[in-house]
Amino acid sequence: MIGVMTMPNQERRSDRARAAILAAALDLCREQGLARTTMEEIAKKAQVGKQTIYRWWPSKAAVLLEAVNELAGRATDFPDTGDLYADLHTQMTGVATLLSSPRLVPYLSLIGAAQDDPDVLRSFLDAIILPRIRAAAERLRQAQKQGQLREDVDVDDVIELLYGPFYYRALIRTRPVTLAQVDEVLRLALSGVEPR
Repeated sequence: MIGVMTMPNQERRSDRARAAILAAALDLCREQGLARTTMEEIAKKAQVGKQTIYRWWPSKAAVLLEAVNELAGRATDFPDTGDLYADLHTQMTGVATLLSSPRLVPYLSLIGAAQDDPDVLRSFLDAIILPRIRAAAERLRQAQKQGQLREDVDVDDVIELLYGPFYYRALIRTRPVTLAQVDEVLRLALSGVEPR
């Protein structure tokens, strides 16, 4: 119809602004690190006002936390096919892929920032780490009930055995995180916790 104007969709604009802010935060952190990234730079790169960012997030770490959580997203979800090895392999491949990707350098920056800032640590644990630990623990307990994992092992210890090597390589950088590492870690870790 000619002459009928529609109002701009506020929600669609907000979604675009939000996506631009998250992408800008990831890009800037990847380029210069979290410590050197400012809210002003994020706003400028996202082409939004600084007040728009503060309306949704209290700090640059909070922006980055949400951006990283979205980036990790489903790649780190825990499948449940009934086959513990296959499920762990799928999930750990997602983790290894993310930790080896240059796109996830901001994730490592958040880990560093969490060491010095209790608020960032709490938010990081609550938003990213603890939900994934709970999912892994639930899957491992189910495997214990199904006889795929010894009942006398502590699932929290198994989680640390499985994921510790990836974080060690990602943070200490003695060797790169690789997809081949998934098979080796699974073989070594599960050989000690499978039913005898």
